[in-house]
Amino acid sequence: MLSTIDDATLMKVASALGEEEAVKLIEYLKGVDETTDDDIANKTAIRLNSVRKILYKLYDHSLVSLRRTRDPKTGWFIFHWKLQPSQLEGFILSQKRRVLEKLNVRLEYERNHDFYFCNSTECKRVPFEEAVELVFHCNVCGKPLVHSGNEHMVSKLTEKVEVLRKELCE
Repeated sequence: MLSTIDDATLMKVASALGEEEAVKLIEYLKGVDETTDDDIANKTAIRLNSVRKILYKLYDHSLVSLRRTRDPKTGWFIFHWKLQPSQLEGFILSQKRRVLEKLNVRLEYERNHDFYFCNSTECKRVPFEEAVELVFHCNVCGKPLVHSGNEHMVSKLTEKVEVLRKELCE
């Protein structure tokens, strides 16, 4: 049904979205065409509310689809779930775009600010504006703040942004 690369990627995504329970759930869904949340819970020994929570997370990312029918005896809706591995590529692309956007925001912040630090591992570096307000003394430990270059951070962020841009353009 799935190639080994897609299968491994699908498992990584499942793990990221719902850890080992999601991986078990996906493993089960791969072996069936369509099933109900009750069947999944019974076959995987995952609690029904956890199964539903994972399914809805996967559904939000279009990795599973659902078909709704009504039980003729009770009148309740029955949800039939189906794995959609073909949507995996779109999900990954949208996640990469989201990460790229966040990296760009962070890169701009790093480029547009000067930072100061007290050289203590427990304390955070602060931008120039905040350092001025603190009279160049750390608000946590009280040590004097010294200029902290962020060229390395800017360089690393720029690299990551370029790699993601290239991946998204391919």
